[in-house]
Amino acid sequence: MLAAALPAAAQVRVDIGIQLPGPPALAVIPGASVYYAPSAPANVFFYGHQYWVFQSGGWYAGPTWNGPWVVVAPVHVPAPILHVPVRYYKVPPGHWKRWRHDARPRWEAHYGRDWREDDRERHWHAREKRWERGQRGDHDKHRGPGKGRGKRND
Repeated sequence: MLAAALPAAAQVRVDIGIQLPGPPALAVIPGASVYYAPSAPANVFFYGHQYWVFQSGGWYAGPTWNGPWVVVAPVHVPAPILHVPVRYYKVPPGHWKRWRHDARPRWEAHYGRDWREDDRERHWHAREKRWERGQRGDHDKHRGPGKGRGKRND
């Protein structure tokens, strides 16, 4: 599943040096669709059916709590992960200690100013719950009268 989620250029398996004794307990980050592992010895997050780790200034993703881990290029890190406030990083880089703990890290230096959550990532959890219940997607309830998918001539 991870291979389908990341471009081929991002798929370099690595040992990130984190050994978790078992699946970490996860807690939801208020107002976000991201979970974090408060008792893990590293910056461990869960989003979009994958585990994410921020270690030594880089991002890694894996399908389970113990990997296998792949290096993820900054452009492929989902925006909800990048929006996680500094306070949820168990082992933040030293220079982050001067930053506001209730604000997200200052990624602009590494990621540019163009990173934003894209439509396919927004509200993934709600869409997943509707899918599990067999409900139709949001686009169907906004379609309005008519049966076709063609352009309207207003």
